[in-house]
Formats: sequence, C-alpha cells, structure tokens
Amino acid sequence: MARPVCLVTGVGPGTGAAIVRRFAGDYAVAMLARSVERLDELADEMANAHPFACDVTDGEALSHVVARVNDELGPADVVVHNAVGGAFGEFMDIAPEVLERNFAVNTLALLRLGQLLAPAMVERGHGAIICTGNTAAYRGKPTFAGFAPTKAAQRILAESMARSLGPKGVHVGYVAIDAVIDLAWTRRRSPDRPDDFYCKPADIAGEVWHLAHQPRSAWSFDVTIRPFGENW
Repeated sequence: MARPVCLVTGVGPGTGAAIVRRFAGDYAVAMLARSVERLDELADEMANAHPFACDVTDGEALSHVVARVNDELGPADVVVHNAVGGAFGEFMDIAPEVLERNFAVNTLALLRLGQLLAPAMVERGHGAIICTGNTAAYRGKPTFAGFAPTKAAQRILAESMARSLGPKGVHVGYVAIDAVIDLAWTRRRSPDRPDDFYCKPADIAGEVWHLAHQPRSAWSFDVTIRPFGENW
C-alpha cells in the first residue's frame, strides 16, 4: 500500500527538519522550502523525504507544487504549515513592506494551502492541517509590531478553518510555541543559558504528530507548549 502523505512548509534546520524526521517513518513527506540545498540534504538522509523547492508567498508556484505533490506522492493526509515570516521592531520602525511580507508567509500561505488541499480531505472524510505558531498570536508586545499582527491573523484564520472543516472530518490545530527554540543561532545569542532553557525541535515535532493523530472524540485546537521553566 502507498504511504500516506504529509506536506510540510518551512523546512529549515530546526523545527521543520524535526517534523520531517518525525513523520518520515510512517509517511511520504513532501518538504517545501526555498533552499534547494537544505531540502536535498534531508532527502539524502531520509528515503521518504521528498524535496519541493517553493516560496510559499508565490501563489502560482505554491499551486504548481501542490499539484506536483499530488501527482508524485498522492493527496496530502496531513499538512503542517511551519513556514514563518518574522521581524523585530516597534510600530514606528517597521516598514509596511515587512508586515506585508510576513502576512503573506504566515497567513495568506495558510489560506492558499487550505483552499488547495482541504477539498480532497473533505471528500475522503479525514485529514489534518496543523499550524505552528507562537504566543505572539495572542499578544502584541512593543517590539513585535512587524510579526504579532500576522500571527494573530494566522491563528484566527486557522480557527475559522477548524470550525468549518471539523464537522466534515478534517482536524485543524494550532501549536503555539512559548519558548526559545534550540537552534545554533539561538545558542550563540544566549551562550550562558542552561540546556533546559530551550525547547527542543524534536519535542515540538512530537506535539505536532500528537495533534495530527488525536482521536475524533478529543480534538484540540489551541495547544501551547513551553519548557518547564518558562516564565509565563
């Protein structure tokens, strides 16, 4: 039997790659990212990981790639929108173009993915669309003016999708990560932090997997994860 298909956007060296590794044991994983080299490295590492270079802000390119995934692997059973556009700065300092770009990555790409992939899920009566986010979706801190508005819009869009698709058998969930993720550049930025200060990409991927495979009698939409010592 053909493997079920999982499509993951924003496959970078941290959370995206960890999600691919978590799903590749059971799924054929379509990896989407702009970096061809990074995707090829992961494809060499895992037989069930398939590279599809794509900028998710390009609607035509995204539509083309989704059609390719459908033709080459099959219709997606799970979609993980992990691509993220971010920027730090107060509202007086943020160029409008930055906010527009982040909105295109975080929110418009989710809308397009849902429009492209949800109809087949509804027809089959099952599927999952999971969005990785963070607590910027719930609060507008001063230096997050170029980022938080787009994540808030993303979460509200995901909730609207969940309310529409849930009764049709398709689970939509939002994973808010309230943490500094354990990456090489975050370690360099805070070299004195203890190891357990960071949220591990593999553990984030584990929660994404769990959300995508919840029984229908106990679906979650809003899920927040944080290290045990995080001040919240």
